[in-house]
Amino acid sequence: MSLEPEPSPNPNGKLMVDPPALLRRLVSFAANRTIAPERGAKRRERVETALRKAGAWHKVEYFHQYDDPYSHLAQQVLDSLQQRYDIELVVHQIRASGGKNQPELAMLDAWARRDAELIAPHYGLIRPSEMKDRQDTAPDAAALDAGSARLDKLGHYSGAMFHYGGEWFWGVDRLFYLEQWLRDLGACRDPALPYICPRPAIDVSGVDASQLTLDFYPSLNSPYTAIIYDRTIAMARECGILLHHKPVLPMVMRGVPATRQKGGYIVFDAKREGEHLGTQFGPVLFPVGEPTRQIYSLFPWARAQGKDVALLSAALRLAWTEAAALHRPEGIRLAVERAGLDWGAAQRHLGTDGWKAETARNQHEMAEELGLWGVPSYRLRGGGPDEQDLCVWGQDRLWLIAAEIRRRGRTK
Repeated sequence: MSLEPEPSPNPNGKLMVDPPALLRRLVSFAANRTIAPERGAKRRERVETALRKAGAWHKVEYFHQYDDPYSHLAQQVLDSLQQRYDIELVVHQIRASGGKNQPELAMLDAWARRDAELIAPHYGLIRPSEMKDRQDTAPDAAALDAGSARLDKLGHYSGAMFHYGGEWFWGVDRLFYLEQWLRDLGACRDPALPYICPRPAIDVSGVDASQLTLDFYPSLNSPYTAIIYDRTIAMARECGILLHHKPVLPMVMRGVPATRQKGGYIVFDAKREGEHLGTQFGPVLFPVGEPTRQIYSLFPWARAQGKDVALLSAALRLAWTEAAALHRPEGIRLAVERAGLDWGAAQRHLGTDGWKAETARNQHEMAEELGLWGVPSYRLRGGGPDEQDLCVWGQDRLWLIAAEIRRRGRTK
């Protein structure tokens, strides 16, 4: 699932994707088929039927990347997974895929090491830097070749992945989805046992964070932003933190490729993550290119009225839950009016360039200063002279931000 770019300059001189209308519709149609609930239910039913007929164990394949910190976390739960569930666990050794699926491999590696260190204690795991038996040397080439070929054949590109029944589960962060499916199948040996790695809650109840600051970097063409945006805003309001709203361009509009393989996984995963968060996701109509520029062109005007957050919230809902045509004037008008803004006044600002310099500053800050290039991203600041900024990437790290707000904030 990819959008072929028609290049036009952005503030940083990279590609800005403008797909033809037909391509936008076709790619969005494919995404909606991927996330259709009935397709997922039928696929799982086929898996269960085949297992019952064969009388077979539930075969889970795990892909371990020897130099990947997330794999160092995942390997710590393999014994527990095998002990708690009636599964056949097959472990493959792989190498980093790189290429278009992992275009910024050095940055990804640096981020992974930092992120894995942050989340390990919250999952009751040993930090990769503290693992005495951590494997630092590559397995033999034959094992790496075989494992990497198997990963590619099944249609993925990343380490620390679990595969079962045609679905993918990334490391300890998505393990609870696999556990839930196995429990639904009656494959858990003791259902009274807790999940191995339950997702921590996004909880700031009873916390006064008015002395703290949260920088929030969202993007209109990000499915992960779509499912966490309103929850982020609600969390900020609940604890009173000072929120700096800093939209950036989508990765694909900054020259980062979006392959069919990666795009397909992302929309599937976003649907699953949305369901876990209680957030609707789909049907979708990708707002990449001109729709994004049109909405962003209204941000300075909307911010002057205190409505920039409401505008992006409305646009995200329209694109990612209603498949609204934001590439048409009627779609833009819907977003404007749902944000409580005047459409007649909006048209005087539509297509202006005031947003470009600000967005470029946000992108430079996020990528060059914080070392983050995906969205949504966050930076938590404040709490004392010795407190370092907490910078995280991903909708599945808002719980980490919330945990740190609880630690740094004051009790109401």
